[in-house]
Amino acid sequence: MLFQAILFYLFATVLIGAALGVVFSRNPVHAVMFLVLTFFQSSMLWLLAEAEFLAIVLVLVYVGAVMVLFLFVVMMLDINVESIQRGLTRYAPLGIGVALLMAVELIQLIWMRSRVDAGATAFAPYPEGYSNTKALGSVLYTEHVYAFEIAAVILLLAIVAAITLTMRKRPGLKVQNISEQVAVRAKDRIRVVKMDAEKKQ
Repeated sequence: MLFQAILFYLFATVLIGAALGVVFSRNPVHAVMFLVLTFFQSSMLWLLAEAEFLAIVLVLVYVGAVMVLFLFVVMMLDINVESIQRGLTRYAPLGIGVALLMAVELIQLIWMRSRVDAGATAFAPYPEGYSNTKALGSVLYTEHVYAFEIAAVILLLAIVAAITLTMRKRPGLKVQNISEQVAVRAKDRIRVVKMDAEKKQ
């Protein structure tokens, strides 16, 4: 249990440091990289708690999709090809450091799991046939079903509010008219004009 406690405090310390880096970093790209590290540390803590489903969902959804989208949006805020190319080399040390830290932590966790398979007492193994996903679903949709439904309604309201704020009518806003685009005819858009030829002097 000592090694498990050491890993927990190590992951928690890195998690708090990465979260502070997100808040206090002045560079938006650095803030995004620190947020990726924060999500990854959270997934490591889920793995320590033997909640593999939550850990892999956190990595795939947030680190693999949402944060990549955030990074592209941040990088496209200032559309300057030369500065972006210079930024790749400037941000490379931070990215390499974060990747190495995540790799070292994964190796430590895998090594500790191999000790469990070898009979070590770092973890208490679950009985055969235990499903973490099934246990999570049974708790989520029975004991916390109302909280889950309330969270879904709040997210739906946020989506509707974002669409409403984006699609409001503003002066000078160009809006597509799909019915007119579909019903367009070539003769309505092209006019052939006959002009007399003129000789150049």
